[in-house]
Amino acid sequence: MSNPPESLANSFIDHLTYERRLSPLTCTSYARDIGIFLKSLNSRDLAHVQMITIRQMIAQLHGKGLSSKSLSRMLSAWRGFYRYLIRDHHFQHNPCNGVRVPKSTQKLPSVLSADEAAQLLNFGSNDVLAVRDRAMFELFYSSGLRLAEITQLKPADVDFEEGTVKVLGKGGKERIVPVGEQALQALGTWLQQRTQLLKPAVTALFLSHRGVAISARTIAHRLKQRGKLQSLHQNVHPHILRHSFASHVLQSSGDLRAVQEMLGHAHITSTQIYTHLDFQYLAKVYDAAHPRAKKRS
Repeated sequence: MSNPPESLANSFIDHLTYERRLSPLTCTSYARDIGIFLKSLNSRDLAHVQMITIRQMIAQLHGKGLSSKSLSRMLSAWRGFYRYLIRDHHFQHNPCNGVRVPKSTQKLPSVLSADEAAQLLNFGSNDVLAVRDRAMFELFYSSGLRLAEITQLKPADVDFEEGTVKVLGKGGKERIVPVGEQALQALGTWLQQRTQLLKPAVTALFLSHRGVAISARTIAHRLKQRGKLQSLHQNVHPHILRHSFASHVLQSSGDLRAVQEMLGHAHITSTQIYTHLDFQYLAKVYDAAHPRAKKRS
């Protein structure tokens, strides 16, 4: 008797967690997407699912309002699930191969201008939590780190002499990223005060008010609140600082490959979206400055 679908799904998540050593956040995302897949199966045998069934599932989810980006992620998870089943459980085919999601207009990520980024980071460090926040936010903007990467950092990951930080990115891939002078200064100040909160045996670089590793949710909340306090008129979240880092470095250097490496993107196509942001910025400058750019009234 073949294993039930839920058991196979759990085995796949264990494979991602313990063999491929993907981050807890990534494994949770996979588990959610596979759960949606199993619910849509309506007790059909996993081994006999055909391409037409996968297409119907995608069409139904699209009709419910899921974006192309969400559907692409979901289909990738399903495809990976079947690759695992073929390799470890003797399944014969992958019904997800050849299936494409409906295209939609690519939405450019929001970014802060250089002035807005300076406005966000220009706040006093009059208590230990403000000192911590300043160090976190400076590091986000200085080095373009992901939220999950910030939470995993340890003090030893920051090399003050070299001006770098060692980051464990997606898929357990390690990379070394430059850190700017202002971020290094903010980190140095935080490390001097970190012991005020530190609980025994805690190794995280950034701590909560209870002295344990700060959660991703708390970081996002603190950043959102700081954006409001600094009178910024848009929702400020961790990824907007990553986007701003990439856009500003690309505007200054034009070096797409370097930005790709610093962001930890596996594929250059993930980084190329920032070239559209760069063009958008240049178009605004042109419209404002060129005497023949403006339309006649």
